[in-house]
Amino acid sequence: MKIAFIGGGVMGEAILSAVLGQGLSTPQAISVSDIDEARRSYLKRRYGVAVMDSNRLAGERGDVVVLAIKPQNLAEVMAELSGQLKPTQLVLSIIAGARIDTLCLGLDHSPIVRAMPNTPAQIGEGISVWTATAEVTMQQKEWAGSILGAMGKEIYVDDERYIDMATAVSGSGPAYFFLFVESLIDAAVHIGLPHDIAQELVLHTMLGSGYFIQRSDKEPAELRRMVTSPGGTTAEALLQLEKGGFSDLVMQAVRAAYNKAKRLGG
Repeated sequence: MKIAFIGGGVMGEAILSAVLGQGLSTPQAISVSDIDEARRSYLKRRYGVAVMDSNRLAGERGDVVVLAIKPQNLAEVMAELSGQLKPTQLVLSIIAGARIDTLCLGLDHSPIVRAMPNTPAQIGEGISVWTATAEVTMQQKEWAGSILGAMGKEIYVDDERYIDMATAVSGSGPAYFFLFVESLIDAAVHIGLPHDIAQELVLHTMLGSGYFIQRSDKEPAELRRMVTSPGGTTAEALLQLEKGGFSDLVMQAVRAAYNKAKRLGG
C-alpha cells in the first residue's frame, strides 16, 4: 500500500510509525510533505521515507492520502490538492472538525474517510472512530481499518455526527484524564506523600482501575458502589466531589468540546 502523508506532525507520525511497525507499508512506499524543513529531515532520518515540501507532489504518490494537518491550514491545502487527486485514491482525514462535505467540495474528490484518533495512538493504545463516503470501496475501507487499527482499536460508524461526539470524548479525553491524574498527585503531595510515591500510587491506581473496568462484567457505577462503604473514607471523598459538581463539570466540559468541534467544521 502506497501512503502519502500531508502533514508530518505528531498524529501523522503516530500513523506513520504504526503503519511501518505493523508492516502495512514500507519506507519506499511512503511520502510525507511538511512545511518545516527540520521536521522533514527528522522523518527522513528516523523512518527512511521520502519527504518533500510540496503537498501536491506528495499527494500524487499515495493509494491512500492521509490529511494530518491543523484545521487552520485546511483551506490552503485543499486549494493545492483540488482536482489533482485520482478517483482511485482514498483520502483519510484526521483533521478535527473537518466535515466530509467540506472535504469533498474543497478537494473535488469523493472517496473520503473521516477519522478521529487520539494521542495514545502514539504507543499503539489509541482508539479511532471513523466513517466513509459511499464512494469508498470495500478494499479502501479495509485499508482505512488496517491503518487506524495499527494504532490500537478502531470503530466504524455510519453516521458522521458521531465523529464530532468522539472528538469530545475520546479525542479530548486523554487531556481530561491527565488533568485528573495531575490533580490527584498534587492532592497526595499536599497531605504529605513524597512526590515520587504519590505519582506511582496514582498511576498504578488509574491503570489498575481501567483494567478492572475492562475485564469486569459490571458497569462502572456498580464498581464504584462496591468500593464505597457507607460512612467510610471513599464515601466522604465522593461527597466532596458531588458538592463540587464533579459530574456536572464533566458534562459541561464534554459539551463544550463537542460544540467546538462542530464550530470547527463551519
